[in-house]
Amino acid sequence: MTWLTWRQFRVPAISVYTGLAAIAVVLAITGPDLVGRGEFADQDLMFGGTILVLYLLPAIIGVFWGVPMVTRELETGTHNLVWNQSITRKRWLATKLGVGVAATVVAAALLSTAVTWWAAPIDAHVSADPKSFALTRMEPVVFAARGIVPVGYAAFAFVLGVAVGILLRRTVAAMAVTLTVFAAVLVAVPFLVRPYVIPPVEDTVTITDSNIGQIRGNESGVIESITVAQPAGAWVLANETVDASGTAVFPLPDAVQHCLPPFGGNDGPPDRMSVTECVAQLSGLGYSQRVTYQPGSRFWALQWIELGLFLALSGLLTWFCFRRIRHLS
Repeated sequence: MTWLTWRQFRVPAISVYTGLAAIAVVLAITGPDLVGRGEFADQDLMFGGTILVLYLLPAIIGVFWGVPMVTRELETGTHNLVWNQSITRKRWLATKLGVGVAATVVAAALLSTAVTWWAAPIDAHVSADPKSFALTRMEPVVFAARGIVPVGYAAFAFVLGVAVGILLRRTVAAMAVTLTVFAAVLVAVPFLVRPYVIPPVEDTVTITDSNIGQIRGNESGVIESITVAQPAGAWVLANETVDASGTAVFPLPDAVQHCLPPFGGNDGPPDRMSVTECVAQLSGLGYSQRVTYQPGSRFWALQWIELGLFLALSGLLTWFCFRRIRHLS
């Protein structure tokens, strides 16, 4: 049964591993040049590309490995030939899941290790600079493309593809549903789960002209919000101005609506306070800044938690597959 599964699976597996080998060669050639550098603007394309491939790999695995692993036989009816011989349904499914999950874990681990190694100098530089506007490894878009989390995503995508294939028994429909569900989970987890698995840190700081990060306003000249400097390497969930009672205010009060000239206005130089005076007035009125964030020191804790979450989801889908297989004709 293992030999038969490999024969059916070898073409898509070899295709993916060949692509991974090519990516690894590129990373191995360009990676050493990043060590010791202090500026990485010329690596934006590669940086974004490495993130993209780690998002695409689980999707490809779920759609082109997981779904055809079972639907190919369920559509043609060849599964009945196997089940009528010495192979039980459970053994048939267990072999397919075993071979597929093993290949999936190895592929995701290899790619994630290579990308994490390549991007390590960039991640370290950005995380150490609190004034950097570049994405840190804690940011949602980067977090899922580092460390051990991609292994969980890939395993989940593969088992999801198998489960949807068993449920729908139609390859094209199962591929579409698998991709849609996986994309939905990929979007939902960073915003609905990850920020709260460990309670975020909340700091309330005094607003000063030295810690002001940005002042945002609209075209009418109304100052809507300000931000203060954030902790280096952190994932900031909120950076909001609060009044004396701790209630967030938006836009800022009228008393400080003269810090900036109208955006795009041509009415001549208005009589406006300096930023220093404006900030002093904010503090004098009892306003402060509340910064809610997940510190960079929690990177590996969140990685392990999220890996465990997706392995648990994979386990539930596996249980569903074995339950469902009993009712297939």
